[in-house]
Amino acid sequence: MASVADHLIAKLRDAGVRALFGVPGGGGNLDLIEAAGRGGIPFVLTSTETGGAIAAIAQAEITGKPGACLTTLGPGAASVVNGVACAYLDRAPIVVFTDNYSTADQERYTHQRLEHAALFKSITNYSGSLSPDAVMQTIDRAFQTLRDRPTGPVHVDCPADFAAGSWRDEGGAGISVVDSRTAVVASGVGPVESIEDLLRSARKPLAIVGLGARRPEHAKAIRALCERLNLPAMVTYKAKGVVPDAAPWFAGVFTNGAIEKTLFNESDLIIGLGLDMVELLPRPWTAEKFILFGPESGASTDGIRQVDAALRRTEWNADRVRSDVDAQRRSVSIPASGLTAQRVVEVAAAKLAGRSRVTVDAGAHMFPATMLWPVREPNQMLISNGLSTMGFALPAAIGAALLDRERPVVALTGDGGLLMCLGELMTAVRERLRIIVIVFSDASLSLIEIKQQARKLPAAGVALGAMDWPAIARGFGASGFAAEDEQGLEGAIDAALAATGPSLIEAKIDRSNYSATLKAVRG
Repeated sequence: MASVADHLIAKLRDAGVRALFGVPGGGGNLDLIEAAGRGGIPFVLTSTETGGAIAAIAQAEITGKPGACLTTLGPGAASVVNGVACAYLDRAPIVVFTDNYSTADQERYTHQRLEHAALFKSITNYSGSLSPDAVMQTIDRAFQTLRDRPTGPVHVDCPADFAAGSWRDEGGAGISVVDSRTAVVASGVGPVESIEDLLRSARKPLAIVGLGARRPEHAKAIRALCERLNLPAMVTYKAKGVVPDAAPWFAGVFTNGAIEKTLFNESDLIIGLGLDMVELLPRPWTAEKFILFGPESGASTDGIRQVDAALRRTEWNADRVRSDVDAQRRSVSIPASGLTAQRVVEVAAAKLAGRSRVTVDAGAHMFPATMLWPVREPNQMLISNGLSTMGFALPAAIGAALLDRERPVVALTGDGGLLMCLGELMTAVRERLRIIVIVFSDASLSLIEIKQQARKLPAAGVALGAMDWPAIARGFGASGFAAEDEQGLEGAIDAALAATGPSLIEAKIDRSNYSATLKAVRG
């Protein structure tokens, strides 16, 4: 006989969970934390519940195994929603445990009581409770759903009395796992053609690689396809590194924006490999002929196999593809009188890209970061794309750094995004992590300000005010530096690399070129 808490931790450990993140309450998740200690899964206290969920997302994406986090009932459950929504739209498998009143008391008390199942219904693939009459069914269903496709978060509610029960492992075949393998084929002219016909007739096809093709075996196979067939490939934000930026057939980053349209429009067939439409800007899809092998792992594998069997060597020229990629990069390298976000990315990448994983927050700095930071392997760049939430980079860096304490992790964040998760600096300090936070400091919610400018509206509600970021970092116990020019930035990076524990570098940005950058990328 084993306690339910011990059984849950054993299931997490067997699934590959490396840490349990979050902010505990005083109920059932105290039993989970105790069981985690016995079971060899460290509990990492974060400053916010959403920070715990995002750290779990980072570990899930890097390891290919589930992540896990916990919260208290009511306000804790409400606070974690943004992180869970991020996992849902970025298809990250994490388990979210919430406290609750004991089963008998849930209808008796209203203080701090929310309907957790209703709260998580639209942002999880499954939500269940460890009530006495459903312990076995809830655990089985939750862990099955973690493996189902498309992947995403599951929620398990833990009543205060859940750990008082026991779990008897009676073996059995368990529940089968479904891995759907679907491909959508469409043609804008004439009747729908078969996949083979579309592939055989293509002369200048273009591959677009998405989040469903990030496994090492997918990356290896896609790189081989590109080289053997002269097949140019664009990657989405989440798929950066599947085809390395330096590879001869790397064709840029695809968002369904303006910057990548030259090659897109010149192609006669778009082949989506692991592409999930949640990754793309909400704009019309303009390709006349396309094959989309969905984000499910099986669909990606089948798609690679079918392309390999039917597609002939293309008529693309590698120099032509490379010149277009170079033009894309030039189009976002827009000068300004002061230190630009583009130059911060280029200077930092020159020193750090070869040795560091990078996490990227939402904001105006995201465009040069995704275009100009070179990546060689899948999941070396972590970013929130489906939800595109601010406050992602620092907690994601914490999750990543806990997996590899030797290699530094760089978090690229705006000042607005960092303010949303500033307390996680204390988490990084407490865990003594090698994280270098580079803050693009422009004292504004710049992306929103750009949109106000585009509509000829006055700037309103976007000014953050000046902050002494190095002093704030030192207040948490981290090293703090500031840079106003490239030479100062290089010196700050060197100092951060020499420091022990986390560091923060304030890069004081001239944001006057942001509007032109956004126009170049999105049109």
